[in-house]
Amino acid sequence: QVQLVESGGGLVQAGGSLRLSCAASGRTFSSSAMGWFRQAPGKGREFVAAISRSVGRTYYADSVKGRFTISRDNAKNTVYLQMNRLVPEDTAVYYCAAKDGAAMSVAMAGYDYWGQGTQVTVSS
Repeated sequence: QVQLVESGGGLVQAGGSLRLSCAASGRTFSSSAMGWFRQAPGKGREFVAAISRSVGRTYYADSVKGRFTISRDNAKNTVYLQMNRLVPEDTAVYYCAAKDGAAMSVAMAGYDYWGQGTQVTVSS
């Protein structure tokens, strides 16, 4: 079992930056690939970024590539999402997710554990 708690969301102006954190507890964090998803009002949850278990391979949605960076600190059991050059379309609740195994996944069904989410609002 893995418990995930996101933090770092808030209100920011377009062009600004935020860093989201996701603290994990429970089973060994380093054995899990991690991902970030988001859900905008009235829309389904969509993939944002993922990072592999140990080697640190990453993968991004086209909409955030070049602006967002996912990273992890296994010593702190934490995964981060650095978000730069934010635009209003990035407004959403951001969710952290963990999956058993090393491989990344872009699909919600590939993840076993989810956090409660943190709100990010980008004003124009």
